[in-house]
Amino acid sequence: QVQLLESGGGLVQAGGSLRLICFTYGGFLPTYTMGWFRQAPGKEREFVAAIRQTGDATYLGDSVKGRFTISRDNAKRSVYLQMNSLKPEDTAIYYCAAGPMTIDLQLGPYNLWGQGTQVTVSS
Repeated sequence: QVQLLESGGGLVQAGGSLRLICFTYGGFLPTYTMGWFRQAPGKEREFVAAIRQTGDATYLGDSVKGRFTISRDNAKRSVYLQMNSLKPEDTAIYYCAAGPMTIDLQLGPYNLWGQGTQVTVSS
């Protein structure tokens, strides 16, 4: 089964941008629906974005619509989260997730998870 490794997190000022990368290995990426979630301290995990196998369908959470974009490059075994106009409330650990082809983009269930990458947005 596929394994997930996130990178690209860091510290950025409000209004700035970051690009998160989820590199996958040990499996065949085109067979998976992919998603990004985040969890801030003391809060529940929140859905951020998801994308179907061929990239023809995406879904974004309400709090990031118009600012974040999800994409994938199956040939590079990677999924991306472009985050623009970042706000302090975007501060969280961001997790990449994978699930079977037919799952609901937002609700999943996603059954494979990465270790996460920290994103901190200063005001």
